[in-house]
Amino acid sequence: MFHQQKITVSQATILHTGRSMRKTSGFSLVEVLVSIVVLSFGLLGMVGMQAASLQANREARLQSSAVVLAREAAEMIRGNKAIGLLTTTTANPYLGSFSSSPLVATDPKYCLNVATGTTACTNTTEIAKAQMTEWLARVDAQLPGARVDVCFDSAPFDSNGLPRWACTAGTSGVIMVKIGWTRGSTNRSLTPSSTASAPAALERATIPSVIFPVTAGSAT
Repeated sequence: MFHQQKITVSQATILHTGRSMRKTSGFSLVEVLVSIVVLSFGLLGMVGMQAASLQANREARLQSSAVVLAREAAEMIRGNKAIGLLTTTTANPYLGSFSSSPLVATDPKYCLNVATGTTACTNTTEIAKAQMTEWLARVDAQLPGARVDVCFDSAPFDSNGLPRWACTAGTSGVIMVKIGWTRGSTNRSLTPSSTASAPAALERATIPSVIFPVTAGSAT
């Protein structure tokens, strides 16, 4: 009788343990599913942050490249100030608006090349043309959809403090090197136009991203 009672208790214990295990297993599965969902949302957030970080790094790299290129243009103008001081685009090859694809100088020259059979530059005007030819090619290679405006400008910023492409000729003798390019946040739906609200197709941005002032100095 006693032995039979022990068996009954053991069976009851096993049955109770089995039910407890089934309850515990079901609860753990719900926890795992919830954890997977939470982890998925976390991973999606990390992916978004990574994409934003890559975009920011790209824009910073392009901004740095544009500043370096603008500084190079300034040094070219200062180094050839006899031409850099001239205020008309016909006499000063450094001046002009360049937005074609690829960027091309108004009158391309390749006389800076010292290869055999190449005619060297004969005057300061040809040197300026050759410098702009080479410089614009590098701008086009480093900046996507680049636009360059080089002009005498007494008001490079509008009333809101934003840089602008339009040039207002002044008597200050300061040349502005303006560079813009296609940014990730640029409105790409703009169509070619001469108006400020719908700039040229390759300009994309409505304002220049870099404005670099250049003082050519005196002619002597």
